[in-house]
Amino acid sequence: MTGQPIPVIIDCDTGVDDALALLFAVRHPGLDVRAVTCVAGNTDVDGVVRNTLTVLEQAGAGDIPVARGAERPLIEPLRTAQHVHGRDGMGDLGLPAPTRVPVDVDAVTLLRREILASPRPVTLIPMAPLTNIALLLRTYPEVVRNIERIVFMGGAVAVGNATPVAEFNVWHDPEAAAVLLTAGVPITMYGLDVFQRVLVPAADVQRLRASSEPALRMAGELLAHRDPATSGDPTPTGGLGDAGAVCAVVDPKGITTEPLPVEVSLAPGATRGQTVVDRRPVPGESEIHEGRREQPLVDVALEVDVERYVKLWLTVVEGP
Repeated sequence: MTGQPIPVIIDCDTGVDDALALLFAVRHPGLDVRAVTCVAGNTDVDGVVRNTLTVLEQAGAGDIPVARGAERPLIEPLRTAQHVHGRDGMGDLGLPAPTRVPVDVDAVTLLRREILASPRPVTLIPMAPLTNIALLLRTYPEVVRNIERIVFMGGAVAVGNATPVAEFNVWHDPEAAAVLLTAGVPITMYGLDVFQRVLVPAADVQRLRASSEPALRMAGELLAHRDPATSGDPTPTGGLGDAGAVCAVVDPKGITTEPLPVEVSLAPGATRGQTVVDRRPVPGESEIHEGRREQPLVDVALEVDVERYVKLWLTVVEGP
């Protein structure tokens, strides 16, 4: 990358793969991480704050403000993913408690402050349920004038993980995701279709686990915990997960996107939380008989250059 670093704000529910994303973001010279905001999701919001501060401390990050956000979705009860990420949300690795503390304002206040104070438009990278972002957009709509784009990890074109059709972040707070899609700024959806494909080879995971640097050992253990095969293999591969969305900000040519209409299913039942992505080349009978509905166009990631993003992440995290 050339030119000035991209000002970014990360909204996360740290989280094994959120940790991998944070480590990459704070070590990439092309990113200016202006703030990190926390929301309940992979674990409860207080656990998310603790994990986020621990990761930033382990990574040797600068004085990046961290704020506590929503502790539950707009409507739904809290439903964590601790069965995936461990009781503490970080693979139960026994990482040290942080000495850093969060700022004394809430996440929405920090988001507004940092977005409006940035001399250049900010790129938002939500990697969690979208509750904080929805509250921001509804409470302070003026922030959109200084948002360059939103690259969010969430949704799926094909298959879900929380349900057969819904991805966890969107399923956790579908109303918040629906608000995001009408933000009025360019949006990229880095969904499960690419999220699940970016795997770090076993040899690289083992090298990280054997590192003398605590942050790299942490990354290796987190990758090993996130072995998508869950096979008990002593040398597992590791999914980068949310970190791929940050890679997409730094290196957008690593994904193939298509501008497509996207809406979130809000109805109760089997499809709640589904991101309905319209890939049809022509209107169907519904539009012919009932009229076309205006849906926001979202740059939906359909393909990813796996080797490119794995190399990018390893190069940045391991350093020169």
